[in-house]
Amino acid sequence: MARVLIVGAGLTGSLCAALLRKETPRPVHLTVWEEAGDSGGSMATARSPCNPQSTVDLGAQYITRTPHYAKKHQSFYDELLAHGILKPLTSPIEGMVMKEGDCNFVAPQGLSSIVKHYLEESGAEVSFRHRVTRINLRNDKWEVSKETGSPERFDIVVLTMPVPQILQLRGDIANLISECQRQQLESVRYSSRYALGLFYEAGTKIDVPWAGQYITSNPCTRFISIDNKKRNIESSEVGPSLVVHTTVPFGVTYLEHSTEDVRELIYQQLESILPGLPQPVVTKCQKWRYSQVISAPANSHGQLTLHREPFLVCGGDGFTQSNFDGCVSSALCVLEALKNQI
Repeated sequence: MARVLIVGAGLTGSLCAALLRKETPRPVHLTVWEEAGDSGGSMATARSPCNPQSTVDLGAQYITRTPHYAKKHQSFYDELLAHGILKPLTSPIEGMVMKEGDCNFVAPQGLSSIVKHYLEESGAEVSFRHRVTRINLRNDKWEVSKETGSPERFDIVVLTMPVPQILQLRGDIANLISECQRQQLESVRYSSRYALGLFYEAGTKIDVPWAGQYITSNPCTRFISIDNKKRNIESSEVGPSLVVHTTVPFGVTYLEHSTEDVRELIYQQLESILPGLPQPVVTKCQKWRYSQVISAPANSHGQLTLHREPFLVCGGDGFTQSNFDGCVSSALCVLEALKNQI
């Protein structure tokens, strides 16, 4: 049975695992390693330490389905809607630009529930706080090392983490990447930003007429969402949650500053936009060093095969675009590349 390692438990990695389980002609042993403490990647959903039922989406806020992908990826949307993982976004978002035929969706349990659904479908062995540091070639297999613990060997490796992290890997992989491949990988560019999640006590009222609002006149703040209101979840037992996304210029300027200092700056700006905002019980500040892909490699076709025997392939939004359909496209391209290997 082929041993397959998928690095990264975001949308591309989790969907790759689910598709491999479903589509490959013979059984494979699937392993997923994620450096964070939970799955989700850029679809991360944070929980309040005071009440796990209170959640906030710190990454993607909603999914926009265009007419093109409504047809091309219909089966993926149909499955998630049938399971109640997605539902139409009906709450008011001020400043949202809608194009004809587009449809927006939210996830009642937070967008990380999409990733968790695919991981569950895959039956993969998932490990968190596993940061890959080195990949070596050993007897026609990949020996993969992480920060702690012994190295493990795999027949196939799929890398779905942000592209700069692929370029930071040590070991034989650094020499096996061709100059052309390196140029393609180095051409990927990301924006950076911060997100601040705020959790409130049950019964707290945040009196605004919208569920989300795009801000155009503030150097720090780009988007605010009353997250439970965005998902149409009102409860007397669970307090509201709010998320702020910063502008990219703010994210770039403060990228190397302490999270505590940045949290304070974001909160000060939030209070100026929403004066009289109640005090949160707890907050969670998230740095998105690799937020959204600004430029992907030309002619990457959703994946980049770095080595054929044994097989090592890269996928993720770095090879398409930073949205749901970009990740689905990449996962499908990775699956196509792997079909002849398994």
